[in-house]
Parts: sequence; structure tokens; C-alpha cells
Amino acid sequence: MQGLFFESDTTVRMVLRFLVLLLGLWTAWRTGKAAAESWNGYGTVFVYVLGLGFAMRFLHFSLFAGPFLSPFFYILDVALLMVFAVAGFQARRTTQMVDNYYWLYERTSYFSWKNKD
Repeated sequence: MQGLFFESDTTVRMVLRFLVLLLGLWTAWRTGKAAAESWNGYGTVFVYVLGLGFAMRFLHFSLFAGPFLSPFFYILDVALLMVFAVAGFQARRTTQMVDNYYWLYERTSYFSWKNKD
């Protein structure tokens, strides 16, 4: 069954790494949106992403035999996940502010709003 879909083991690993990365980034995005949905602040996003970084380290360890207790890779994972979580948070918060307070604010971009004149 090895050669049915992929020609080598390295191709399978690359596809799995891409899927794990995609899963992690999507989860970070949804985590940021969930924190904004409940009107929490950036502190909540940070705490959630710390746990998500631990989960990503475990996936890298269990699937790819990577280092589990590596501070460098943990910080790298958390930083990358934090970018996507904050983007999801800000996108949702912008939608909340513009939709709930339509008489006060108008959307200027996907991530920001301004006061109406």
C-alpha cells in the first residue's frame, strides 16, 4: 500500500507535516475568534495559545519524532500560532463592533474600524 498514493516515505511525511501545520493554524484562528466571541481580551488568547502550542509540540513529537521539551521550538510554535490567533481575534472583534454598534463605528478594513463622522 506504500506506493499506491505516494512514491516514498518522505512524501508522506511532508503531506502530514503540511496537514498538521494547517490544522494548528486553523485551530489558532478559531481560538482567537472564540475568545473575541465571548468578549474576552488578548490575555485569554495568550493563555489559550500556550496550551495550543503544547498540543502542537506533542503532535510533532508523536508523529515525526521531533523534540518534545524544546524551549526554542515551543516558542517558535507559540509565536506562529499567536499571529493567527490574534488575526482571528481582531477580525471577529471588528465584525462585532461594526455590527453591534453600527451607529458608532464603520469598518475600515477586515481588521479595523473607526468612528463614524
